[in-house]
Amino acid sequence: RSHLRAAGHICVLKDAFMYESPTEISSLTSTDKFDAALAIHLYKGGRLLQGSRIPFGIIFGGTDINEDTKCEEKHRVMGAVLGEARFAVAFTMKMKELAAAEWPDARKKIYVQTQGIKTTPSETFDWYRFLQNTDIPTDTSSLHVFLLVCGLRRVKDPLYLVDVFSDWHRKDPSVHLGIIGPAVDPLFTSEVKEKVKRAPGVHLLQEMPQDDLHAAMKRCFAVVNSSISEGMSAAILEAMDLDVPVLARNIPGNAAIIKHKETGLLFSDPQEFVVLSKNLMNDPIMEREIVTRAKDYMKKHHSWESERKAYQNLVLRL
Repeated sequence: RSHLRAAGHICVLKDAFMYESPTEISSLTSTDKFDAALAIHLYKGGRLLQGSRIPFGIIFGGTDINEDTKCEEKHRVMGAVLGEARFAVAFTMKMKELAAAEWPDARKKIYVQTQGIKTTPSETFDWYRFLQNTDIPTDTSSLHVFLLVCGLRRVKDPLYLVDVFSDWHRKDPSVHLGIIGPAVDPLFTSEVKEKVKRAPGVHLLQEMPQDDLHAAMKRCFAVVNSSISEGMSAAILEAMDLDVPVLARNIPGNAAIIKHKETGLLFSDPQEFVVLSKNLMNDPIMEREIVTRAKDYMKKHHSWESERKAYQNLVLRL
């Protein structure tokens, strides 16, 4: 939104979950005289723009191309939406290829634009108060806090590492895992709360403003991603930008941005996560090299300025 506002456009952000059908969006765009629309997620956002009276573009989310294509009805809807869209944006070439394999006629209108990242860690963030509020002992000199940043929904699989991490914490009380993010799925969130209650060393943290979150990430030992499916994880990219090592589940979306043992560490099961984490804790030289290379990668491939230019140009097509 800030990219488009900087180019002089007036932008209104709406949550797709607030709307049931294209009719509702149609009356919204008519009443407020919108000129164009941009939907995030080919199914969740895109389905609401079917038959739209205004031109629109689509940004793939990740689960739309990786997961929703498996459902026949969603596949049909997404194909129709893509047919009407002026353009679509994929974060990676692999995602573009997957989409083009499903809907070959749309290939020419799919552009690849990686996510641009700009981190803004708060200067006034109090790490020790944060630890106290989380019930993490602040007197441990060798404290290692791992942060899993994600919306609480099944596709993010925040419980994937809980058992193995808890076992590890029992043997080494200096390690703690904090799970932090919005309660996207209320039913699943209560499942996460129940599980974490019985898992020493694992903490469910309150959602916090982005500046504070970036500051907490900067102070933690490593950022973790355990998703079943990812488009392009902003939390991973933010950690790389903040000079924090990343341990991520070895899935296509994560492997597209992390080169194992070069810009981060990829694990295929919970046991491997613990092995790699211990290696990282015991090898400060490897840690420093990974962080340095990750930062270089960010500068080269995830420039916030390049992303701004790309979206400003794409919107002119509407």
